[in-house]
Amino acid sequence: MRQIISTDKAPAAIGPYNQAIVAGGAFVFTAGQLPMDPATGDIVGEDIKEQTHLALKNLSAVLQAAGSSLSNVVKVTVFLQNMSDFAGMNEVYAEYFGASPPARSAVEVAQVPKGALVEVEAVALVS
Repeated sequence: MRQIISTDKAPAAIGPYNQAIVAGGAFVFTAGQLPMDPATGDIVGEDIKEQTHLALKNLSAVLQAAGSSLSNVVKVTVFLQNMSDFAGMNEVYAEYFGASPPARSAVEVAQVPKGALVEVEAVALVS
């Protein structure tokens, strides 16, 4: 079973992909979430902390639409425009994932879509 997930509480896809896919009714695989305002499609936030907050809020909205939540996340990948933003991203990330965070990779990339500083994708269990 493959179920396409779409919500207007997170930014619409900016290419030929879906916000998330639920596979087998057990896992949800999200697309990368940018720090975009869902209503305007604009990147929001002047620094890594502001952008990380919004990217994680968007991730949470997609997970909720799939019947999951941040507490069910098992793997996260964070894409950073600049690895020097790692500490600021980590500070905000810890607020969302707390004492029992999922497995995670963080990588510096040449460019994040739309000029953002961060993009976040996840794999989570469906509730």
